[in-house]
Amino acid sequence: MKIHGRHYRAIWVNADGWSIEVIDQTKLPFAFETRRLSSVEDAAEAIKTMVVRGAPLIGATAAYGLCLALRQDASDEALEAAYRQLHATRPTAINLKWALDEMCAAVRNRARPERAAAAYTRAAQLCDEDVATNEAIGRHGLKLIEEIAARKKNERVNILTHCNAGWLACVDWGTALAPVYMAHDKGIKLHVWADETRPRNQGGSLTAYELGAHGVPHAVIADNAGGHLMQHGKVDMCIVGTDRTTANGDVANKIGTYLKALAAHDNNVPFYVALPSSTIDWTIKDGLREIPIEERSAREITHVMGRASDGKVMTVELTAPGSPAANPAFDVTPARLVSGLVTERGVCNATHEGLLKLFPERAA
Repeated sequence: MKIHGRHYRAIWVNADGWSIEVIDQTKLPFAFETRRLSSVEDAAEAIKTMVVRGAPLIGATAAYGLCLALRQDASDEALEAAYRQLHATRPTAINLKWALDEMCAAVRNRARPERAAAAYTRAAQLCDEDVATNEAIGRHGLKLIEEIAARKKNERVNILTHCNAGWLACVDWGTALAPVYMAHDKGIKLHVWADETRPRNQGGSLTAYELGAHGVPHAVIADNAGGHLMQHGKVDMCIVGTDRTTANGDVANKIGTYLKALAAHDNNVPFYVALPSSTIDWTIKDGLREIPIEERSAREITHVMGRASDGKVMTVELTAPGSPAANPAFDVTPARLVSGLVTERGVCNATHEGLLKLFPERAA
């Protein structure tokens, strides 16, 4: 995707051949800045503080975090310590563990002098695979948008999304937004309702930033407005991303996703979830009981970043001074509320059987 006419991925290796550069998403949408990661500590901090976020990008950053660790110390002890440090940063997104396991498999049986180079090679492969995967998700999701456009006789297709599941959440393309970009580029008339997504406002800041940069018509709405729009026929489909999907199709995503799914179900609006297969946790089937839900700082609820009329970016307090706040970062949408899962292999029902049709190798 492009920013100011220049193509970017969300993470890349610098010209020095070893340090890592990422887009600092805590600065968006008011400033486009990048941050250099030169140690495993830098990578862990970037994930934990949401300089980088989105399940696929978290995985890619963790992969390069292991590279940085092995560059300093290629011992088994250092590898295990780096794994634990990175794995502890965000508990809900399964891509984090998946990427770390992929990296360990690539380096564990190698001689120590070969480990760092092997790690960088595998991390680059994971990033390229993420781009190809998301492009495939985009093609499969595009068919869903095309079907709606045909039924509406090419009138505008209205799409609602929650949080940010675009290229900023991945290496490139995105998951939920990849079909949107492809449909827009193909000339399909569409409009995106972008939930603001409190408390960190990833929809109002990141999704709106992406869509605006790409020229996609959109409007930011309050999180509680989606149901009203659905009641009045102003939403043709919902599509969101996910941080972890169970083997039976339950979906953990940014807090508020469950409420959108309920409203969509009540108004017969299709509710799709776009995901790479690396986001499927085949070891669990009950999302409500088995997916760990990250509890983040109360300050994300009580304070917000914005830009004043004089152009100064600042953080202000929102809530009554002294009032406590609770901040669960994710919720779980039961599979029964999901119209379909859009993966790199196609679209399937949100059921164990549906997933196995696309991924039969998981039957064992």
